[in-house]
Amino acid sequence: MITRDLSTTARRKPEWLKVRAPGGDAYRRIKRLLRERSLHTVCEEARCPNMGECWGGGTATIMLMGDVCTRGCRFCAVKTGNPRGRLDRDEPRKVSEVISTLGLKYLVLTSVDRDDLPDGGAAHFAETVRRLKSQDPGLLVEVLIPDFAGDRAALGAVLGAGPDVLAHNLETVRRLTPSVRDRRAGYDPSLDLLRSAKEIRPGIHTKSSIMLGLGETDVETLEAMADLRSAGVDILTLGQYLQPTPRHSEVVEFIRPERFDALAVEGRAMGFLYVASGPLVRSSYRAGEFFLEGILQGRPERAGEKG
Repeated sequence: MITRDLSTTARRKPEWLKVRAPGGDAYRRIKRLLRERSLHTVCEEARCPNMGECWGGGTATIMLMGDVCTRGCRFCAVKTGNPRGRLDRDEPRKVSEVISTLGLKYLVLTSVDRDDLPDGGAAHFAETVRRLKSQDPGLLVEVLIPDFAGDRAALGAVLGAGPDVLAHNLETVRRLTPSVRDRRAGYDPSLDLLRSAKEIRPGIHTKSSIMLGLGETDVETLEAMADLRSAGVDILTLGQYLQPTPRHSEVVEFIRPERFDALAVEGRAMGFLYVASGPLVRSSYRAGEFFLEGILQGRPERAGEKG
């Protein structure tokens, strides 16, 4: 049974959420290389609390198609606007060049929403994956994609490029979706996308993420987890929502680490191949370690460990 401790109702950030400022040689090297090629990371744009740890370990999540999103979700710090079709067509090459210098085994590609593009940017995703795979066939690539406005052909184009993991985030429970996500995003459309990915390419590993602390109940969280399993999702991450600026959705509650542990147990019982559950876990946090060690190397018994 999952118990609630309302003493952690949001006022001040608890000790378990405090992290060091980013730094170190690897962090500075990655930042320099990305700046030189005018590339963006979701680590910076979304103000991820794990940026120092992940970059210090030589890992970053590349954000394609610029840093201006056409949607305005109330949990996200990425800038909102209309890029009016502007797109760096040379970005796939730039990304492949940067990755070749970093020597990574696992890479996460994500993007802003690009409703201003006819295919939502699916072809751009696909071209980037193809270049990366051509350059290094052994590189594992995860794509964390937007919903492409429900365009199944766009989803198929991305899957056809050969990513190893297809991720799309549910973000929150059904009741809170209209108040947390942009009006063009939806709870059921997200589930439909994840379900469709398995239909289009049955062997693909799918992944999703839920933020906690927005006012959801335990019953609602478990229902959302069950909905993801029903859609065939293999990998689940659960993390604490943190308010990026005063104009974004407020934190209703800071979830204690023990509650995240209990949810990981529930997730394993539901049949997820891997559950990363903890206050600082994010959708791509230590993704390579989770996937490489927990799934590809055939050790599913590690699937409940926290990030």
